[in-house]
Amino acid sequence: MNFLARIIRLLFWVVIFSWGFRLIGRLVSNWLRTSSPQEPSEPARDLHTPQAARLLVRDPVCGVHLAEVLAIPLRENGELLHFCSPACRDTYLGASRKLAANA
Repeated sequence: MNFLARIIRLLFWVVIFSWGFRLIGRLVSNWLRTSSPQEPSEPARDLHTPQAARLLVRDPVCGVHLAEVLAIPLRENGELLHFCSPACRDTYLGASRKLAANA
């Protein structure tokens, strides 16, 4: 019985110390987070923000998906198109002019 009591006591102290270390870690983490300068509520859109990475558009000519901030926009007939390069944009404009001339 003495051996079982020692094991239970050891497990009790292991749990207490692990919870204590976790609590101290969280307190230090919160203290460091609050002491750092606050980020602006509306961050500037750049390539390193997670929001910019989510906005993907597709090039209608070659089918490449790229970030909207990197794309070359073209508004035609009220529709906003995005291109990966000026060459793709020019190819699209040339093809649309050929279609308009043939119609």
